Amino acid sequence: MKLRVMTLLLCLAGTHVLAHGGVVHSDNTEAEQHLLKSILTTPSQPIYSNLGGPFQLTDHNGNQRTEVNPDGHMQLLFFGSADCSTICTVALPVMGEVVTGLAKQNLTVTPVLITIDPVRDTVASMGPALKEFHPDFIGLTGSLPELQIAYDLYAIEHEVLFTDPELGDIYAHGSNIYLLDANGNYLTYVPQNMSIKCIEKIVLEYAGAGS
Repeated sequence: MKLRVMTLLLCLAGTHVLAHGGVVHSDNTEAEQHLLKSILTTPSQPIYSNLGGPFQLTDHNGNQRTEVNPDGHMQLLFFGSADCSTICTVALPVMGEVVTGLAKQNLTVTPVLITIDPVRDTVASMGPALKEFHPDFIGLTGSLPELQIAYDLYAIEHEVLFTDPELGDIYAHGSNIYLLDANGNYLTYVPQNMSIKCIEKIVLEYAGAGS
């Protein structure tokens, strides 16, 4: 676990996410020490939390799908919208690039989106939108109670910021990408503004630990 934490910290050091919690550190070493202490002493930190659990939703092909990947692959999970004009425009391409990069290293990972906007993200519309980011992308939707179960499992909060005349409702929502194993168990999270190589490194590390 310590190795995984240090891998995460080294990757974070190469991004701007080490300015966290309203604190901007003087250098990366100070930031790493602060973040490491916070992770190790605060059980509620996402890297150690009991996120995840069973849910049942409907994929973009109209099939029922749970947290388990029927193909037996690890999963990268994001909560957003297939037709999003804000945070998702970064996260979804990142997920696609990571999955492509991992495939070149002989590791198959499935990118999954759970919608926060079921009105816009229908079974018919999600597939074509997500295929633009990766052909293996899975889009999940469902009834509001079904989706709320998934939101609660990952402590997802979202709200409508405003309604655009052309784009419709614009949401504020989380930006983390969650790594799950093939059985849908939560492993860790990665900020979407990490570099592609850093995310790949973290996924490969967990894949190696599970082999």
